[in-house]
Amino acid sequence: MSDELIDVSGEWAKRAYVDDAKYKAMYEASVKDPAGFWAEHARRVDWIKPFSPGAVRDVDYTGNVHIRWFHDGTLNVSANCIDRHLAKRADQTAILWEGDDPAKSKHITYRELHAEVCRMANALKQLGVRKGDRVTVYLPMIPEAAYAMLACTRIGAIHSVVFGGFSPDSLANRIVDCDSNIVITADEGLRGG
Repeated sequence: MSDELIDVSGEWAKRAYVDDAKYKAMYEASVKDPAGFWAEHARRVDWIKPFSPGAVRDVDYTGNVHIRWFHDGTLNVSANCIDRHLAKRADQTAILWEGDDPAKSKHITYRELHAEVCRMANALKQLGVRKGDRVTVYLPMIPEAAYAMLACTRIGAIHSVVFGGFSPDSLANRIVDCDSNIVITADEGLRGG
């Protein structure tokens, strides 16, 4: 690994959301008032049911040990990654995928991503997958891996991603350990030619 430090160009620095001064100010705010800081930043995503002001942070390190954030609010990762961008960015690239053969690369728009994720979510629901079920994703580095993960979050299923190069025994152990209801896989995966 190189120790070379590459400076950010002036053009990129002007477009940055956070510069050094803003980073330091944000850090200080997060230390001074963690609940207030995270409540402010949590409003940057779309909530199905907004959290109440007193539910931003609930932490107890003694007795009934627990750490809960925004515990009375409800949001959906899939909706925040895809749906909220459809009105203004439907035809913009959401995922830039490069295949094993660079000639087989794709620019997947938010509209295409939405359609594929909804299709995958409906297929999972047809197979009986419901909120709280565990789904193992055992796929190569293909767009369908992202579709599967986002489909799981859309319906409230928990996904466990297993590296596609694991042995059958390693895969079996992970399926059993998470009490998976279903495995999403492919019949082959190409890598490095």
